[in-house]
Amino acid sequence: MSQPANPGNGRVYFFLLLTTFFWGGSFLFSKIGLREVPPLQFVFSRFAMAALLMALFFMPRLKRLNAAMIKRGAIVGAALGITNITFVFGVKDTSISRAGILNNLFVLFIPLIIKLVWKDSIGRLNLAGIALAVSGIWLLAASGGEGFNRGDMISTLCALFIACHIITVSKVLKDDDVYLVSMIQFATVACLAGVALLVSGTPLLGLSYSGATSIIYCAIFPTIVCFTLQNAYQRYVTPTRAGLIYTLDPVWSLLAGFFILGERLNAMEWVGCGMIFLAVLVPLVVRMYGERARKRR
Repeated sequence: MSQPANPGNGRVYFFLLLTTFFWGGSFLFSKIGLREVPPLQFVFSRFAMAALLMALFFMPRLKRLNAAMIKRGAIVGAALGITNITFVFGVKDTSISRAGILNNLFVLFIPLIIKLVWKDSIGRLNLAGIALAVSGIWLLAASGGEGFNRGDMISTLCALFIACHIITVSKVLKDDDVYLVSMIQFATVACLAGVALLVSGTPLLGLSYSGATSIIYCAIFPTIVCFTLQNAYQRYVTPTRAGLIYTLDPVWSLLAGFFILGERLNAMEWVGCGMIFLAVLVPLVVRMYGERARKRR
């Protein structure tokens, strides 16, 4: 998949929107696959397949690999590995509707981490978003339905690791070949999951049709295709606009949970999820209008 020269806005937005659709689908297919495949085996199989396919697709580029690129890719891959391991354990133990909303909290975790590590200001807007998100989580806990269960807690932790991965990408990676770096990241995730699988002593299970289909989907679409599209097109929009587009991820997971898995939320759960969604969306919208205002000056 090659990067076009100076793509138009319509093309950029179409492909970034497509990534949200595939990422939203990863919640559905992961939930289906995890019914039969242990979480660590699922992560190992997904990323081992993705790394192998990347190596086959971009074999002529392998001669460009060097020790520095492998080191940087492995560091970022370690962050991606922790993210995906917590992702599958979260999805396994809660609904994909709630997991999708909670994973989106990474937008609010990023300024918190930057504040703690680099002492940058969080800003009133982010503080308001964090307060709204905490209120939404409290409503989920007090909903009288599932409450704030183990899967919700792990999905929230996953959002923290998503933020760490995004920050690691921006701080560690240089002007590397995006395809080779992605391959190293996928291979690192597979190694981490494989080691965890051996240490945990989890027995390997044979793959049924639904389990194999879920792994193949997750290896190709939300892994290879999404990373390629994101690397190719996100550079043409501001981080704020990209963040707004990516807030569609939980919308797709909510729709998939409702129409395909038959998941239902009670009124308080809907309000809680809505508050968390707005906590992420509103600061991004305000920043977008701020960017427009600055451009007009």
